[in-house]
Amino acid sequence: MTKAHRTGPALTRRATLRMMTAGGAIGLLAPNLLGQPALAQPAEPTGRIVVGLSQEPTVFNPLMPHIEVDDGVAFSLFDALFRITPEGEIVPNLAAEVPTVENGGLSEDGLEWRIKLRDDVTWHDGEPFTAEDVKFTLELITDPAFRAWRTTGHDLVRDIEVVSPTEITWRMEEPFAPYMSFLTETFILPEHILGAAEDPNEAAFNQAPVGTGAFKWGERQPGDNLTLVANPDYHGDGPYVEQLVFKYIPDMTVLYTQFRSGEIDLVGQAYITPDNYEEARTLEDREVTLVPRATVESIYLNQALPQFQDKAVREALYKAIDRKSIIDILYFGVPSEIETFMPPTSAYYNPTLPEHEFDLEEAARLLDEAGWVPGPDGIRQKDGVRLSFSNSTTTGAHLREQAQQFIQQTFGQIGVEMTIENLPPAVMWGEFWGQSQFDTAMVGITYLIGADPDVTNRFHSKAIAAQGGAGSNNAQYSNPEVDALLEEGARTFDIERRKEIYQEVQAIIREDLPFLPLFLYTNVYGHKAGMAGFEPNANTRTESWNAAGWYWN
Repeated sequence: MTKAHRTGPALTRRATLRMMTAGGAIGLLAPNLLGQPALAQPAEPTGRIVVGLSQEPTVFNPLMPHIEVDDGVAFSLFDALFRITPEGEIVPNLAAEVPTVENGGLSEDGLEWRIKLRDDVTWHDGEPFTAEDVKFTLELITDPAFRAWRTTGHDLVRDIEVVSPTEITWRMEEPFAPYMSFLTETFILPEHILGAAEDPNEAAFNQAPVGTGAFKWGERQPGDNLTLVANPDYHGDGPYVEQLVFKYIPDMTVLYTQFRSGEIDLVGQAYITPDNYEEARTLEDREVTLVPRATVESIYLNQALPQFQDKAVREALYKAIDRKSIIDILYFGVPSEIETFMPPTSAYYNPTLPEHEFDLEEAARLLDEAGWVPGPDGIRQKDGVRLSFSNSTTTGAHLREQAQQFIQQTFGQIGVEMTIENLPPAVMWGEFWGQSQFDTAMVGITYLIGADPDVTNRFHSKAIAAQGGAGSNNAQYSNPEVDALLEEGARTFDIERRKEIYQEVQAIIREDLPFLPLFLYTNVYGHKAGMAGFEPNANTRTESWNAAGWYWN
């Protein structure tokens, strides 16, 4: 557990936090499971389900840079070759089977791939899905002119050959162990539409996409909602509702209020806030559950700023965060403490990392020894650089805003100035985040793709988008030792060696502190009791990963 110093000033800060929240901290309580028996799915789609989101989905080409709320739409409109279950099993989606050495789909060295596809899939416009679409998608991702979300793994694919409309082969330039997991989130796009586009980045498709998924594009009202409609020709199970509506409610308090009043059927990201959990679990005709997630809340430090290139500064800032109070009081004890990006449920989790310790005196000492001395205004400075920076997150996230104010207060006590500059979600998670235009950001991130431990996309120096790379290394973190380990891990199929590699990666990143971990999320899911088929999946970034299976009792 975190060792939080209980000095007089800390108690004062805790009292301040209690005044900022309505009521004191509570422990974890048993979820309110109503236990109603599920009825059989309807023979035809009927009714609608409204998902409330705190951010607006805005990116509808799933291969382009996007955030978590966009995934719910992507999983509903599109299919991938494979999907991953809550238990971590990779299962066929557009593929007819998962390739293995035994069924001839994979060579023993992992270099030769042969994928057999379903023969009963059509695009939403009625055109047949074929291997040509898979080839087009994989080639589009690595097209230098296309703004791809991530190219890791895909950039190793060579010699793609369409054997028949239902079979495709390719060769990997070198073994890449995570690739099967990556393909569970690589949604296939239609060659007959985007292949004819002059610029896929600006194609009309990106605002009214055509997929093979359980739902088709309906109507979008920017700033308010997006409606998808049932695809009656879907090749899989479902859909069982006529309409799937994503409603945009940026204020977290209003989001919960609309769940309580019944205006929304399910609370999507960022879910029910912990301060509302106690009441939510007692609501009539609602099912509210606590589900541990793989998402880590942290303060990201932009390594391009001179202040954060000094390791002593990063260490001092971490020690100046009273993380235990934030978890216990602001978040009502719902999240858990974490020192790494790897969830404790992962086989690759490193349990031996140093534990966080809140210590303002030690934080001040670190800065003193590193030469950061108070200036005339009390703010520390060194070599003409003031230890001053902004912190940004989304407006309307009241618990984050309260945490910012609390951290701002403790930083001020060691001579560090942190200003708060929050932005609307569409601005915050656009180029401001993707191109590392922030000083620091308070953000929750799911680092893994499926259950694979590879984090090249987040921590390899070639994944820094702001420096021309392809990836989501938004902290602009660079460590040659980590680069080498990630490259080795991606080529290694031996489980025990991979554990050693990724545990070492965690140890180095914990030492370097490119981000300051605050907590591991426990999501408070809530939906109406009559809604069936909902199933959390910690191996995806969205609650809507299986919306095709939702229906009303």
